[in-house]
Formats: sequence, C-alpha cells, structure tokens
Amino acid sequence: MYFIELTKLTGKDTPPMIDVKLVERLIASQFPQWNNLPIWPVALSGWDNRTFHLGKEMIIRLPSGAEYALQVEKEQYWLPKLHPLLPLPIPMPLAMGKPEDGYPFKWSIYNFLEGEPAVSAHIDNLCEFAVTLAKFLTALQQINSEGGPLPGPHSFYRGGSLATYDAETRKAISHLKGKIDTAAATALWERALATSSQNPPVWVHGDISPGNLLVKNGKLTAVIDFGQLTIGDPACDLTIAWTFFKQESRKVFRDNLALDDDTWSRALGWALWKALIVAAGFTNPNNTEATQSLPIIDKILKSVKF
Repeated sequence: MYFIELTKLTGKDTPPMIDVKLVERLIASQFPQWNNLPIWPVALSGWDNRTFHLGKEMIIRLPSGAEYALQVEKEQYWLPKLHPLLPLPIPMPLAMGKPEDGYPFKWSIYNFLEGEPAVSAHIDNLCEFAVTLAKFLTALQQINSEGGPLPGPHSFYRGGSLATYDAETRKAISHLKGKIDTAAATALWERALATSSQNPPVWVHGDISPGNLLVKNGKLTAVIDFGQLTIGDPACDLTIAWTFFKQESRKVFRDNLALDDDTWSRALGWALWKALIVAAGFTNPNNTEATQSLPIIDKILKSVKF
C-alpha cells in the first residue's frame, strides 16, 4: 500500500527560479551519467511543474510549489504499475531527484512521449478520438484500485466530493451575476451535489484535459500528467465532454463509457465548477481564459433541462 505523507506548507517551500541553469546543476550532481545531454525547456510547460527536455528521449519535471510536490512519489510508485494495463502509453518514471541547491522538492525524470497536445493539434476525427479516450478511461477504471491514494490535497480532491468546492462555486456564481444565468447555474450545481457515488472507488486521472492528451498523425496516442492521480469517483474525468468535445463527439464519448446518470450529473458539476472559477478570475485575475469560459458555462447550462 502506498501512503502519502502530508507536510505543513511553509514559506520555506517556495522554490527558487526553476531555469535551465538550475536543472543542469541538479543533473550534474545527481545523475552525472546524463550530464552530457542537452537540456532545454519544453514548448508548453504546465503550471504545476516546470518541464525540460533531457536529450531527445527524456523529460524532467520539477514541481513549481509545495502543493504539487506531493505528487512526485505517488507517480513514481503507481505509474509503472498502471502502465502495462492501459491501451495508450503514459509517462514512465526513470529516476527521482532529491532536494538540492536551494530547490526544496523531490523531482522526476520520465521517458519522452512524442505528440502534440490536443488543445492545438490537428485531430482527424473527433468522434474517433472520443472513442479512444473512452476506452482508455474504461481500462483505467477497471484496474484494481486496492491500496490506491484516496482523494486529498495531492489530487486537489479530484475523485472526492463536489461539496469540497461548494462555497467557492456559490461565490463564483454570485460574482458572475449579470454575465451568466445564475439561477440555472445554482440549480445545476445543487442537482450535482444531491448525488454521490455508490460504487467502489476506481482509478481517476484527475486532469483529463486537451493539454494532457497527446496527438500524433491526427490520433490520440498518449495520456500524460498523472499528478492528480487518485482513486474515487470518476466524474471529474468526464469534464472534457463539455470543454473539448462537440455535440456529436460528446454523445459518442458518453455512449462508450458505461457510467450511470448520477455520475454524469456530477461530471456536469465538476465542469461547471472549473468554468465558473476561471470565468470569475479566481484562478488568475489576468487569465485570458476567463472570457473563454463563459461560452463553456453556457454550453453546460443548455445541456440540461430543468
């Protein structure tokens, strides 16, 4: 069984600037066998981790904050166990680095997976893409979850109860008064809160988004970034139905997942929560995604009859 030790987050947990020079020093000190390989930033690095190429076949990921550092050992332990049971490639840990040179967290080296994030890639057939993703999630959910990490700070409570974000969601709805149908948003949110998973916990990726789905030759070829991996309710893994898929591909996606209506109701709740807090500027007041989230909210509300 894998246990995650949660430590109190303090100001000392703020890392120094994570740049190529820091990464080069860490590699030279801890993995001298790779010291001759070039290191450069990836084209699109996520918020949770700063990511760098290590030669042509490896990737280095360093948590950007203490809340993300909780995920390193979890991925190191579980990804090798999940990998052979999944129909698409996922990152495989090759080594784990330790805190050094002012950088306070453990960090990881993975194999490099080719592909362009779905958010910007050409996709030949979105319905086919939906089927492939649904089969991946089905396979993930069918893997024995015994001993897996329960929802908590390491997963930002993905896989857990929507009630965790009740106050934040209601605050966002109030903040967006005049921009969205607040009555419909409240009704949808309360409908989602009224349900709970009655099924045994299953494996949950936690962040199935276009940025974490790699496309090559127009097809979905890999799934990355398992930092929010947990076991629990899979509803949060379905939000892509509204944030990325269109009407036909959304139906195909659902038809290829054997999940009940209550799970889909909670999925709507998760999608609404995320779109609301982004639109309200809670994640980043200057985020250009804020205005892009309003059409997503409208799409979500129109997909439900009250």
